[in-house]
Amino acid sequence: MRATRRLIIAAGLAAPALARAQGAAFPTRPIRLVIPFTPAGTTDLVGRVTAEKLGQRLGAQVVVENRPGAGGNVAGDFVARSEADGHTLMLTTIGTSAINFGLYGTRMPYRPQDLVGVALMIQVPNVLMVANDTPARTLRELIALAAARRGGLNYGTAGIGTSPHICIELLNMMTGMQMQHVPYRGSGPMLTELVANRVDVGMDNIPSALPFIREGRIRGIGVTSKTRSAALPDLPTLDEAGASGFEATAWFGVVAPAATPRPVVNRLGELLNQVALEADFRRRMAELGADPPGLTPDGGTTPEAFDAFLRVEQAKWLDVVRRSGARIE
Repeated sequence: MRATRRLIIAAGLAAPALARAQGAAFPTRPIRLVIPFTPAGTTDLVGRVTAEKLGQRLGAQVVVENRPGAGGNVAGDFVARSEADGHTLMLTTIGTSAINFGLYGTRMPYRPQDLVGVALMIQVPNVLMVANDTPARTLRELIALAAARRGGLNYGTAGIGTSPHICIELLNMMTGMQMQHVPYRGSGPMLTELVANRVDVGMDNIPSALPFIREGRIRGIGVTSKTRSAALPDLPTLDEAGASGFEATAWFGVVAPAATPRPVVNRLGELLNQVALEADFRRRMAELGADPPGLTPDGGTTPEAFDAFLRVEQAKWLDVVRRSGARIE
């Protein structure tokens, strides 16, 4: 009996040491940061800067790997099933970690509890845009055009389940428009089609859309945030433009397989918080129209705070999906 007690006590004393050792030994090989969409979109832009900065702090290589498909679910499922040792992470979005659970329902290949939050990196509004050949310069004109045009208008997004997709479905519900969704495999293909006037309307995160709007290749109509964006100060919010009460903000963060050792999650979270608060990272993100995470008093993030944020967002967007009637065809 005494021997058994000694073994239990020894095991208890060894556990913290083992946990510390797991964190200290990490990483033992290059880290893979999976991006759930094609190159050139906001997710890819944020992911590549994040990978660069994290690699500098870890003193290890962080390799970016794009795995688009099924509104980000291909990447989410891959990461959820990966070895839970901290060497495979995902640059997640409001779609892959919140909206998709409502949109896909029982067809989701992974569950919220299959991934653990590591760090929220930025929050960023979406922007509603039209092709230059679309004869509407304001939201009210767009609503009138959608009602008058036979067959209505179509709108493009980076894919099913992305925040732009659900934002426009919510906008349809609030304004009475019935625009038809044309999903693409990322922001890059959608913006190319919008510039070419092969789709009438588009919505995307500000960072990837910003150069196209500034160059006059497409026309901005309004932003989805509560207040105007410093990156596009001349554009009204959709609330100001006529969709009273409209507000939605996209976000991007890092998640890991749920069984990843807590010391590894905490170490990654600490380093990613340093990245999020770094002056150069914040400057580069601000140039794209993004805001800092804002989950802690200093504007930063922690794994615990990001996990709590994820639970709130999942409940919120499940309700929005249900009320908007958005669905997978």
